[in-house]
Amino acid sequence: MSVETITSSEYIKHHLQNLTYGQFDGQWQFAHTAEQAASMGFWSLNVDSMFWSLVTGLIFYVVFRSAGKKATTGVPSGFQNFIEMVIEFIDFSVRDSFKHKNKLVAPMALTIFAWIFLMNAMDLIAVDWLPQIAALSVEAMGGDPHAAFFKVVPSTDPNITFGMAISIFILIVYYSIKHKGLGGFFAEILFHPFGKWGLPANLLLEGVALISKPISLALRLFGNMYAGEIIFILIAIMYGVGIGFGVFGGILQVGWALFHILIITLQAFIFMTLTIVYMDMAHDNEH
Repeated sequence: MSVETITSSEYIKHHLQNLTYGQFDGQWQFAHTAEQAASMGFWSLNVDSMFWSLVTGLIFYVVFRSAGKKATTGVPSGFQNFIEMVIEFIDFSVRDSFKHKNKLVAPMALTIFAWIFLMNAMDLIAVDWLPQIAALSVEAMGGDPHAAFFKVVPSTDPNITFGMAISIFILIVYYSIKHKGLGGFFAEILFHPFGKWGLPANLLLEGVALISKPISLALRLFGNMYAGEIIFILIAIMYGVGIGFGVFGGILQVGWALFHILIITLQAFIFMTLTIVYMDMAHDNEH
């Protein structure tokens, strides 16, 4: 997938296309073009996004489970210190934003932060490394390497970010009904903030506020990571232009990668913090 064999536009489109498996012309198959992937409809699977989501989730599980098994009350290792620092940071964030009692919130916040951070961190891997391995594998099996789509950053896929956000939304609705009752939940939507005489306005305002929670969570994470990925791809194109542009691109890549460490951490933190705040609001029954 060298920029010498395809145009810059094709290079960008290729890196932004998922490896999609779905039904095309009555048969279940992998998409070989972006048009095929688009025509597969709702019941299709972005295999690469699912694969790297599961891999990063497994890494989180193995690392933290290993830290828990090796934890000691004596002099802690550097690894244990790091894990304890992360847990204390999450604990402080939960205590600061969540004033109710729920044993689910802290573990969920830790999972969200660590998992999203690891998914975002895939953006720091050079954009051509893993897709090139996938292309060489397809070519070795007699396929077209240019049809070997392979995205490695799950959080640049809106299906992943919306899936996580909708899961949070379900929990918000569940705990709202659990703590306020079904009547209290609908009363808050219908009669707040203007009372029973402002029902249409209440329904509009509270309905929009409720629906905007998962949408804002998903789009904020997706938009920031997608933009970051595009910048890495644009920098990668510079390597195929010439030596001068290649050197300049290398400097830009290092600078952007260092800055991007802040972005991937901040996006994980924002998603986690908003989730905690939304869960706290779901437990409030003062209205």
